[in-house]
Amino acid sequence: MPKKHLLEAIATLVGFVIGAGILGIPFVVAKAGFVTGIIDIIVIGIVILFLNLYIGEIVLRTKGDHQLTGYANIYLGKIGKKLMTFGMMFGMYGALVAYTIKEGEFLNAILSPQFGGSPLIYSILFFIAVSFLVYKGLRIIEESELLMVFFLLFIGFIIFILAFSSINQENLTSFNIKNIFIPYGVVLFAYLGIGAIPELREELKNNKEDMKKAIIIGSLIPIVVYLIFAFIVVGVTGNATTEGAILGLATVLGFKMLLFGTAFGILTMATSFIAVGLALKEMYCFDFGCKKNLASSLVCFLPLAIALIMIMTNIDNAFFKVIDITGAFSGGLMGVLVVLMIWKAKKFGQRKPEYSIKENKLLNLTFIAMFIAGTIYEILKIIGLVRI
Repeated sequence: MPKKHLLEAIATLVGFVIGAGILGIPFVVAKAGFVTGIIDIIVIGIVILFLNLYIGEIVLRTKGDHQLTGYANIYLGKIGKKLMTFGMMFGMYGALVAYTIKEGEFLNAILSPQFGGSPLIYSILFFIAVSFLVYKGLRIIEESELLMVFFLLFIGFIIFILAFSSINQENLTSFNIKNIFIPYGVVLFAYLGIGAIPELREELKNNKEDMKKAIIIGSLIPIVVYLIFAFIVVGVTGNATTEGAILGLATVLGFKMLLFGTAFGILTMATSFIAVGLALKEMYCFDFGCKKNLASSLVCFLPLAIALIMIMTNIDNAFFKVIDITGAFSGGLMGVLVVLMIWKAKKFGQRKPEYSIKENKLLNLTFIAMFIAGTIYEILKIIGLVRI
């Protein structure tokens, strides 16, 4: 049986990673073709596993408490810090906006028939609850993350049982290599969890030798969960897969799926909001010297304001657009910076790390090429030269 501190660290990383992005994965997998999308999930998941291990090594090679911006400053200088700050803030605020929007929709779907209300009201109620946990800090989040992640996986298992018999194998055979970049932004968004790695060091401060194990297990669990979730949803709904997955699945499988599916969606986004919010708060506190109250306010109120504006203006496919653009730009930028940072950290690190990943320049250059190509594809999509 793994030790409690290891389970808590794994839960923190899993809770950080599995959020709103999982709900967008079936939609883009269906658009690209199931086999094409599965390749994306596996390849990008493995790349992110390496990036997480790189960040873990960077953290262990460096003295003092920092978030990614602080490490970028140490190893890449002021320009690196500014770029990492932009990447982190763009990615994390994009995630918090997406969580707030979609949570309101899910809570409204399950609660409004009994209690009334609207997505706007439920988004605000969700914001109040998770903002309190972000404000309270690490200890309460460690305790809530472990319980919520186990509950999340349990509900995911129930969804699998409910949906398995309705899977149509014809929905699981399509492949088109030309569509390989269609899932890129959403899938990369769904895996973004490198901001949680410095937090793992804090949780494992007396057990740093377990960092590598926590990162590997915490990175592999989302890959498995995403593969199973895409298999279930696309297998059942095929080309009719909806933007948020669950509500479309519920139209085929009925109220039980609506109940368990929305519970799954609510938990995934709540756990991720808490973990992302804490990492962003730590960035403000550790690397910019902000006081706790100011950092908490910056973390929570800005994404709430943006989400409410998007809800009230009825932006078409707002949730999908947020996670797609956020993943491609933020994930791509931070991915390139992490590769550059590990090269410098191996040469100029301040202490001997508890583990070290063997350097492979060709592999790392391949990672950088993938991130650049994905970002270019997203730009072409935004300006209308590529359509999905």
